[in-house]
Order: sequence, then C-alpha cells, then structure tokens
Amino acid sequence: MSIISEFKEFAIKGNVMDLAVGVIIGGAFGTITTSLVEDIIMPIVALIAGGELNFKNMFIVLGDIPEGVARNYDALKAAGIPVLAYGSFFTVLINFIILAFIIFMMVKFVNRLRRQQPAVPDAIAEEIVLLREISAKLGNNNSVK
Repeated sequence: MSIISEFKEFAIKGNVMDLAVGVIIGGAFGTITTSLVEDIIMPIVALIAGGELNFKNMFIVLGDIPEGVARNYDALKAAGIPVLAYGSFFTVLINFIILAFIIFMMVKFVNRLRRQQPAVPDAIAEEIVLLREISAKLGNNNSVK
C-alpha cells in the first residue's frame, strides 16, 4: 500500500472528518461566545457596576508613560509600555466560564438522550428467549433418555 493511498484512507475515516468539523464549529462557536460576552454580558455588568465601564481599559501601567502617549490600553500597547490588563483577563475569564457552562449543558443533554435508550436492545432480548427455549428443550430431551 502506497503512502498516498494510506493517507487517503486515514483522511477519509470518520474520526478525522468528525474532528475537523468539530474544530471548525468550535472556532465559530468561540467567536459567538466572545461576542455574547463583550457585546451583551459585559455592558450589563458595567451598568450594574455603576455606569460606563470599559473593561478593556481596566489596567495597571507597569512602566513610565512618555509624553504624548494617550492613557488608554491600545495606545499604551502600541507604544510598547507594559500594562497589567486585568480587565481584558476578566472578559476572557467570563467568556471561558460561559463556554464551559454551555459545553457542560450540551454533554448533559447528550447523556440524558443516551440514558433514554433501552438498556437491552430487542434483538438481544429475543436471542435470550430463544436460548432459554433451546435450553429447556435440551433439558427435556436429556431427562427422557
């Protein structure tokens, strides 16, 4: 078997394709979650916290700010000044918690669907009945001799 045909067989297998689809959907789902956190949840948290809070601009400057550089996150990062951006971290942390919760709920739902399936499939139950009948007939035949 050539390397090309082995690779083709590997790439076409269901597990590889499922993984590729999962990664693509996961990336898209990550952007949806990021938008949910940044565009919907964080403004509500800012409102509850007392007004206009921009979590991106919540930081501690770790160096000297030269003259002419604005005191906002983007300008400081562009100037190469080290900042401790705890506001951005807070946003990412909330993003992660929401994503983890959604995944937990999806796994819980799938597990519930799996539990609803019968424990013993009908085909196996029928085989057990047939085996019992055969066993009973064999038992009767042995007692006749």
